[in-house]
Amino acid sequence: MSIASGLRGRRLARRLVQLYAGLALYGFSSILLLRSGLGLEPWNVLHQGIAGRTGLSIGLVTTVLGALILLAWIPIRQRPGLGTVSNVLVIGLAMDLSLAVLPPMQGPAARIAAMAAGIVLNGLATGLYIAARFGPGPRDGLMTGLHRLTGRSVRLVRTGIEVTVVATGFLLGGSVGVGTVLYALAIGPLAQVFLRLFAVPEPAGVSTVVASGTPERAILRR
Repeated sequence: MSIASGLRGRRLARRLVQLYAGLALYGFSSILLLRSGLGLEPWNVLHQGIAGRTGLSIGLVTTVLGALILLAWIPIRQRPGLGTVSNVLVIGLAMDLSLAVLPPMQGPAARIAAMAAGIVLNGLATGLYIAARFGPGPRDGLMTGLHRLTGRSVRLVRTGIEVTVVATGFLLGGSVGVGTVLYALAIGPLAQVFLRLFAVPEPAGVSTVVASGTPERAILRR
């Protein structure tokens, strides 16, 4: 085996570890936010609302909705990658496993700590799995596909989608609170930092940029 082949193998191994560690941590961080009772990130407001109405677990709802959103990729000509499929399968499972072992937080100090940890760990998880470069999650592929299809800015498309899912989730009984607001404000800067921290070096002659420009262009959360 040549040195170049060995380096490629190590890079691939690192990318795979980052991908699955990031996805598992994303699910865990989401349940920290849920257990805090102070508000969820936008898509999980919808997932929780649907779960409450159907009796399904929030992890199963996350998985099923992710799979359905992948079908919407067909008319907008998005192509899934390993990260896309893994996103659908791993995050929901990690959420349900975390829900089984993490009890509800008691007292304001524990709830605030869980909310803060959930937001920071979610940013770290985002940086891990996106920097692995195995493709966006289904929800973010929908965002970037609509951006390309409509010609509207990523900021506008993302805002429109997330306002819609938060409003729908809230009407279905999902948890909206201070955690939802703080998440919206903090996730861009946090994920931008972690994207740069966990960037996997490319071979010579290939760009090493994982994320550039404004956070809303870099954050492909799910």
